[in-house]
Amino acid sequence: MKHYLVTGGSGFIGAALVQRLVRDGHRVRVLDDNSRGHTGRLSGVLDDVEFVQGDIRDAAAVRGAVRGVDGVLHLAAVNGTRHFYEKPEVVLDVGVRGMLNVLDACRADGVGDLVVASSSEAYQTPPQVPTPEDVPLVVPDVLNPRYSYGGSKLISELLAVNWGRSGFDRVAIFRPHNVYGPDMGWEHVIPEFSRRAVGAITGHPAGPVPFPIQGDGRQTRAFVHIDDAVDGIVTVIDRGEHLGIYHIGNPEEVSIADLARRTVACLGREAQVIPGPAAPGGTDRRSPDISRLTALGYAPRIPLSAGLPGVVEWYAERARADAARIGQAAE
Repeated sequence: MKHYLVTGGSGFIGAALVQRLVRDGHRVRVLDDNSRGHTGRLSGVLDDVEFVQGDIRDAAAVRGAVRGVDGVLHLAAVNGTRHFYEKPEVVLDVGVRGMLNVLDACRADGVGDLVVASSSEAYQTPPQVPTPEDVPLVVPDVLNPRYSYGGSKLISELLAVNWGRSGFDRVAIFRPHNVYGPDMGWEHVIPEFSRRAVGAITGHPAGPVPFPIQGDGRQTRAFVHIDDAVDGIVTVIDRGEHLGIYHIGNPEEVSIADLARRTVACLGREAQVIPGPAAPGGTDRRSPDISRLTALGYAPRIPLSAGLPGVVEWYAERARADAARIGQAAE
């Protein structure tokens, strides 16, 4: 058993990883400022972890958190498409300064095992689908704030790989692809679709439910349930090679229009999908080639048909509760 630091450990993926590591018997320290996470995600294991409240951009805080651990699992980042457009400077600051602080702290304290979370956003529009790990990483337009997150992950990969060439026993990188599950925040497509579905159903108690979307709906994504994603991350932690890069996901593709229809169907209704203008900087198709990770023993277990209904209902319950509170406040 090892002693790990998980940065961003109260975030959506980070907290799920912490839960798993504790269940597997590891000692875990968490560094997070709870700006987007919360310790409620660590319910059931919070007494078993050492929680350090701190900003990943604070070099002293990172140095203190790294001291004495066997390995660092670096997940701290500002995710969520809305944030990419609204505060790109924060996205970049957290991503790049945070990565440098982690690398400095690991070297200063002789921590030789580092696993870094990147993202499929690092390669944006892939030249082939399913997409392997060795495609070019690109920022198509530096003037588009949409690419602040992908740019920060591209830089983080460059830093991790090149600093990792010396002074580390193992540096590995994983790129999650469209992870979904309960309590991931509202700034992602499945939570957003769930909330919009509740509102549309409320406004249209009979017949097909009008459901506007961005773009023509033919764009595809491949979603991976949080439980499968954590299995993949743990596979990288346990078996990933030095300077290895691994896609984590489920290659099952779904169009955005079909996702909208499935989301509404989870709530017992039929959607009338209404195409709209596409968001600038979007990608038409994305699905990971996970053969490099499956070679290490990973296999996703939860198809979208099995994982989506419970997740949609989780968000729908909270959307209904929010609407009820707003209605009561207006009375």
